[in-house]
Amino acid sequence: MEAVQYKCPNCGAYLQFRPETQDFGCEYCMSAFNEAEIKEICAQQENSIPDENEVQETQEFEAHTNLYQCSSCGAEIIADDQQTATFCYYCHNPVILAGRLSGEYKPSKLIGFTLTRENALEKFKAWCGKRWFLPRDFTSDSQLEKMTGLYVPFWVADCDIHADYHAIGKRIRSWSSGNYRYTETKEYDITRTADIFTDGIPADGESKIDDLLMESIEPFDYTALKPFSMSYLSGFYADKYDVDKQMVSPRIHNRASDAAKNIIRNSVSGYSSVRVTSENYQIRNTKWEYMMLPVWFMTYKYKGEIYSFAINGQTGKLAGTPPLDTGKLKLFSAAVGLAGALAAFLIGGVLF
Repeated sequence: MEAVQYKCPNCGAYLQFRPETQDFGCEYCMSAFNEAEIKEICAQQENSIPDENEVQETQEFEAHTNLYQCSSCGAEIIADDQQTATFCYYCHNPVILAGRLSGEYKPSKLIGFTLTRENALEKFKAWCGKRWFLPRDFTSDSQLEKMTGLYVPFWVADCDIHADYHAIGKRIRSWSSGNYRYTETKEYDITRTADIFTDGIPADGESKIDDLLMESIEPFDYTALKPFSMSYLSGFYADKYDVDKQMVSPRIHNRASDAAKNIIRNSVSGYSSVRVTSENYQIRNTKWEYMMLPVWFMTYKYKGEIYSFAINGQTGKLAGTPPLDTGKLKLFSAAVGLAGALAAFLIGGVLF
């Protein structure tokens, strides 16, 4: 007899039957479903008919995208068939044409670039101008040429969260009467039960880009989202995701739970102190979308380390950790020390 194995509708991982609770649980996103819920979800998915336009767009994506691969770091770069990738924007080594890309990597939506290359370079140079100890070639023409307009793959999720919060709140007041000082303490049971919806929590699907770097250039304005079209790739590059939604699910669900926790805790006010006795935030449903978001991206290799910089291609928000030229820093420190010694000598001479 063929075994039936269900997949989690929240993250795509296989569900496991749990005898102790008589339900199906996901070890990745901690979701739980009974058999009737799973069968209903599966039936809805099986009865869905692919849209004719969607099929055509998938075929167009497969026919007109080239996949390049870096033999050094393994990065896989997507470009339209009019664009030729010559170097890897992660490690700066040459890339080779690896073939076509299957339709499963076609995103459903995309935000187009609003920040031009010239705008991005101006912002980057202004950012560098405030930092004194950068290496000399950090803003050289040969280095700035490596700034690349990159569509980064993102998994974006809407989460339904059930919150159950219990705490004890204290209200303390003090007053004086005659020669006596009085303190009154009242305790209250605090309960919050709510269904909370978080909208559009992103997580990038590229393992070679630091997650914190991508979070640092958030947010993106989702009102500018458009259905994916090959025309947006013209003149730009894109990444093939290598981190699927199953792998980013814990990260997104942690962010959703933290957001729900902040909402609940901010609703509790007016107490001298609050002691939480129990709180639980359960993700009951997750709606996923795979999309590409615009980033101006650049890496810089310095003393064997790679430094990455990103600019939000929609808002211009910039993030990155600059390299430190220790030679410049030492010269500056020496100059400051010499100036201090000279000033002390002159002041001493005048006083004498």
